[in-house]
Amino acid sequence: MCYICGAKFRSMKYLFIVSIAAGILASCSGTDSSGNQSKSDSAKHAQAMNAVSDTANYTTLQWVDSTYQDIGKVKKGQVAEVSWRLKNTGDKPLVIAQVTPGCGCTIADKPEEPIMPGGESVIRAKFNSSGQSAGEHRKYLSVTANNKNGTSQQLQFRVEVTE
Repeated sequence: MCYICGAKFRSMKYLFIVSIAAGILASCSGTDSSGNQSKSDSAKHAQAMNAVSDTANYTTLQWVDSTYQDIGKVKKGQVAEVSWRLKNTGDKPLVIAQVTPGCGCTIADKPEEPIMPGGESVIRAKFNSSGQSAGEHRKYLSVTANNKNGTSQQLQFRVEVTE
């Protein structure tokens, strides 16, 4: 065996060992304040993003409600809530990796656990009208999931802020 081949083999062996160690570290869990085992937020996020990049585990989702919601009128200073129901219509667990609001006036809440085939869940958002001008506003959220029909989808809502 030549020196070059041996070097390549050692390099691949090292990469394999490092990959296994990284996987073990990523799967380690800690203990939360109540004494329950839980994964760190960064480990959960990394795991969710891995699901989105693994095309072998893509599934399909259906928005039970429209991807567009009309909140109606909200007095300036109030916080309004909006939600979108979704269903896993595929045969693999659906992972919502992240929900990113288009601006700082909106906070999103996503399902933390995978949604099993046939299961339903909800994405919720809160719109804070403080600091918003009076009138109509259209806000967007970007949903990243392991969806065969596109890993990024847009949710939208309309709200009218009144004085």
